[in-house]
Amino acid sequence: MEKPHNQHIDKIFKAIADPTRREIFHALVVASVALSITQISERYDISRQGVTKHIKTLQQAGLITINAHGRERYCLPSTKPLKLVKDWVNFYDKFWDDSLSRLGDHLDSQT
Repeated sequence: MEKPHNQHIDKIFKAIADPTRREIFHALVVASVALSITQISERYDISRQGVTKHIKTLQQAGLITINAHGRERYCLPSTKPLKLVKDWVNFYDKFWDDSLSRLGDHLDSQT
């Protein structure tokens, strides 16, 4: 069984490793509309610059896209990259299911 690898998944894991970034991403998904960086910044007790750094990490992972309208930038979530994480986890689920099944078969053959 080959381990699935995609360099993009490293960026996704980095992005979702931070609780603030997960909260920002979650807020965007739940909002179901584009939110401005100002609107996002108002939700957190950190500087706008700090929020912008989190947003940039999410953007680099492909979890959000940013569109400019006038002077304001709006963020939209994209859940599609999370499929890579799901596939990564599924690989290990299958690995453990197969390993436990083989162990069960082995134990059954010992009785």
